[in-house]
Order: sequence, then C-alpha cells, then structure tokens
Amino acid sequence: MKIALLDILIVVAYLGGIIAIGLLLKKRASKNMESYYQGGKTLPWYMLGLSNASGMFDISGTMWLVTLCFVYGMKSIWIPWLWPVFNQVILMVYLSTWLRRSDVLTGAEWIRTRFGDDSGGRLSHLIVVIFAVISVLGFLAYGFVGVGKFIEIFIPWEAVSPYLPFSLSAEYVPHFYGIVFTAVATFYVMMGGMMSIVWADVLQFSIMTFAALAIGIIAMTQVSPETLHAAVPAGWFDPFFGWSLELDWQDKIAEVNDKILSDGYSLFSIFVMMMLFKGVLVSAAGPAPNYDMQKILATRTPREGALMSGFVSIALMPIRYFMIAGFTVLAVVYYDQLDLLVGGKLDFENILPSAILNFAPVGIMGMLLAGLIAAFMSTFASTVNAAPAYLVNDIYKRYINPQADNPTLIKASYITSVAVVVISTFIGLYVQSINSVLQWLVSGLWGGYTAANVLKWYWWRLNGQGFFWGMLSGIVCALVLPPVVSWLLPALSGDIVPLYVFPLLLLISGLASVVVSLCTAPEDEEVIKAFYRKTNPWGFWGPIRRKVEAEHPDFIANPHFKRDMVNVLVGVICQTSLVALPIFIVFQQWQDSALTLVVLAASGIALKKNWYDKLTD
Repeated sequence: MKIALLDILIVVAYLGGIIAIGLLLKKRASKNMESYYQGGKTLPWYMLGLSNASGMFDISGTMWLVTLCFVYGMKSIWIPWLWPVFNQVILMVYLSTWLRRSDVLTGAEWIRTRFGDDSGGRLSHLIVVIFAVISVLGFLAYGFVGVGKFIEIFIPWEAVSPYLPFSLSAEYVPHFYGIVFTAVATFYVMMGGMMSIVWADVLQFSIMTFAALAIGIIAMTQVSPETLHAAVPAGWFDPFFGWSLELDWQDKIAEVNDKILSDGYSLFSIFVMMMLFKGVLVSAAGPAPNYDMQKILATRTPREGALMSGFVSIALMPIRYFMIAGFTVLAVVYYDQLDLLVGGKLDFENILPSAILNFAPVGIMGMLLAGLIAAFMSTFASTVNAAPAYLVNDIYKRYINPQADNPTLIKASYITSVAVVVISTFIGLYVQSINSVLQWLVSGLWGGYTAANVLKWYWWRLNGQGFFWGMLSGIVCALVLPPVVSWLLPALSGDIVPLYVFPLLLLISGLASVVVSLCTAPEDEEVIKAFYRKTNPWGFWGPIRRKVEAEHPDFIANPHFKRDMVNVLVGVICQTSLVALPIFIVFQQWQDSALTLVVLAASGIALKKNWYDKLTD
C-alpha cells in the first residue's frame, strides 16, 4: 500500500494547524519570561498533564516499544522501566509537590533555593545548566533520528529527489527528513512558547487517540486469537519470567533470536533487577532539568503539580499501548509482508512504519502519520523549550545581561532555540541506532545525575561543592566509561553497556558528593532552614528540623515517609496494570484482561483513599 493523496492532505492540514497555533499565541507568550516558559502559570493541571503525556508519546520511543512488544510479547511491559516509566509515580506521590513549592522558573534556579548563592551554589547552578543542555541535545538527536527513519518509508527519496537541486546518499536521507520536520517544530515553539506547546499537544493527543483506537480495533478484527497464538513462541503471552528469558523464535521467525542476543536481554531476571535498582534511584532523584520539570513548575499550585504527574500515566499508557499492541499483532502475523531491510540489513526499528504502510487503510494512515509526526513534534518542541529556559534565564540573564528587558530575553530565546536545534542535528548525523542513544541517555548520562540529586532532597549535609563535584564526576564518567567497558568486554551488547555501568557511575559520583561535602563547610544555615521549611521533605534532616521547630513552633515536619512508600508501590502496580490491560485486550486474552482489570481497580481505589484524598499544597 502506498500513501494516498488524502493521507498527505491530513498531514499537511495538521502541520498548518500547529503553525497557526504558534502564530496566534505569539503575542500572549512574549509578555514576559514566565509567560513564555510557563504559560504564566495559568494553565490547568489536566492540560499540562495531557501535554506531558503527548510529549512522552514520541515517535522514536513508539518505534522502540513496538519492536519490544513484537520480540518479547507481554514480557516487554517491564523493559520501559529503563526510562524509568514509574518516575511519574514518585513525582505524583510526593516529589512534584516538593518541587512546585519552590515557585521558580527552572531547575537551575531551584538549585539556588537549596544551596544559596555562594561559590558552591554558583557551581551547582552551572553544572545543572550543563547537564540540562547535554541531555536536551541528546534527546533532540534521538528524536531527530527516529522521525527521519519513520518518514523515509512513506516518502521514498526517489519520489522527492527529482524536485530538489541536490542529491544525497541513502545514509543521509533520514537526516534530511529529520531537518524538515524539526524546522516546523522549532518555528511553532519559538513563536508561542509553553502555551503554544500545550495547545498543540492537546490537538496532537486527540489525533493520536483516534489513530490508536483505530489501529487496535483493526488488529482485533483482522487477527483471531488462534492465528496470533500460532505465530508466536511459547511464553510470549506470559508477562512473568524465570532466570532467563525462555523465548525461542527459531521455529517461527529465526531472525528474532539474533535480535534478542544483540539486545543483551537473555538473562532477563538480572536485567529487570538492574532496571529496578536504577529506576528507583533515578526516580527518587527527581525530574531531570527538561520539559517534565518545566511543566511541573508551570502548574498553578503544588497540589496541581502532583495531579498533573499522576494524570500523565492515566492519559498516556492505555492509548499508547493499545496502538502498540495493535501494530504488534499485525506485524507478527503478517511478518512476511513487512519490509525491514535497510542497506541490506534487518532493522527491527522499521516494524512500526512498515506496518502502517501495509495495514492502515486510507484516511487512517493519514491520521496515524499526522499523529506520530505530532508525537515527534510534541517531544521535540517541549525539549527545545527547556534548553533556552536554562541558557537564557540562568546564564544570559544572570551573568551576561542582567538588565535585559523582556523583548531582548525573548529574542535571545529565539536565537538559543535555533542554535540548540542546529547542534543536535549535527549530533544526529552520526547516530545510526535509536536504541543506542536511548540506552546512553537513560542509563549512562542519568547514572551520573542520580547520586547527587538523590542526596539533595534527602540529606541536609550535602552542600553546593559536593553537588557540583558529584554531578561533574558522574557526567564525565557517563561519557568515558561506556566506550571503555565496550572495548574491554566486546562480547557484551553495546546497547546495554550503560545499564551495567550504572552502579559504578553511582558509586563514583556518590562518593564524590559525600566526601567533598564532608571536607568542606556546610551551606549557610539560614538558606538550608528556609529551603527545609518551604519544601518540607522527609529524610535525613534531623539537625535542621530541630532548629526550624524551635524557631517556628507551628511548623509540622513531614511525617509521611511510610505512607508515601506504600503509595509508590501501589502506584507502580497501578501504572503497570495500565500498560498490561490494553495489550491483553488487543491480544484478546480475556481472562488475563479481567484479572488485570481487578488489580487496576483495587490499586486505583487504594490510591484514591491514601493519596488523592490526602493531597495538600
């Protein structure tokens, strides 16, 4: 099946719509920095949550998740813990509330509320900006590669090249398409800022919801449970596992065994334990300085920050996985119709676009294309919006031009947005695998981020110097160690190396944070007391808590550690049920669907009583 004129018109109409949104909201967004980067803190939590969900419905991640579901079946529900997806649960339960109480513009500005403005505070502020820029560039390159590979299947270069005054080798065709779509995304986010992003995301998520339901229903009507059972190996429908993966595709699609081997997931228990270990610590560190943090800071109140983070999972998981399961069913049963060869090699990351091309009817294909391009635009735009927030507000305004007026700052934001996109595009030119970038981002770079950022919330004695050296050592090791380990252990899958390097990154950066903090003076006591009183975290704050209680007898220290931990556990169960249920439904596994629904309902009721009913600012 080829893309039809109607499908092209749907995509063009969508692109025109988001450009119009950017132009219409330009005036409102350019009032001041808060309007540009946070929508003036006037947007309701459910719109920000829907926007955040749309931003996480990214095209590269969706391609990766369809590949996982194809290869690993129900066991694939655990692999997204690599992100980790349950960070939204910890944000929902307590961290969004703590973060939003700061009432600042960016994560780097938040650092000053924790460490003050002495030399340690300034170093901490600087390292957060550096980390934010590195992570933003990485995520932009990751999305850039994904959208280019996706579009190439629908618009072959042979159909476009006669109308262009230049030629390209096949290797760089995806990058050309990536540049075209990143230019559109950059334009509308530059014009409308956070408001443009949120309103475009609402449009985008509506499109994605329609397209996801359509493809899931098509799969259910075209493929019977018996046909699907006959096409997959034993254990594919079982979400649980033993020491090893115990999936053998040899008699079905032998090439899939090579994919499992190259992924490095064969010893599945060790892999899941490593993901859980890393995921809990990364989540406890709080949101990285990217669009997720920016949207929490853009909520109207701390309570709404928590509601926004909780709503992300409710909005995102069922719709996204209904579509993922639909494409998986069609791709598994009609595998021989898919064109997965790229440059003579089998590329499983092409399952999603190839399945759309083969199985989506006219009109639905246009909606899917518009929706998935929208998903890319949403992620890209939100990420682009995050980088200038740090570079302009935390570097340019603070150190270079403190007297800059709003028009100057907005222009600086435009220039910074373009510069960040151009640099990330050059990085993307050297990226071949979506999964390799993903693994480096979520396992390697975040390994360097974790230790210092866990300590900043839960240990009063961490100072700015300790935070800086912990972060710096972690970032340097995240850049250096994975290539070294790959060289020393060539048999270990390159994509999974960052996950196994994580404990070493954690140890090095954690030791640096603790040793430097203990060898240097504590932060100004008044700064720490002000932060503790305003944020009211639980953790190792004993000396500060006693002083705040002595000075403010009406202050009540946070007693909810046990309750929060119970809610986190229940929240992870609830979120995992939201992932599993739509997959079971599309697979037409009705008994498993009913059991999952019972678990979902029980965990939802528990959260209603023990979390929602007790939310405060």
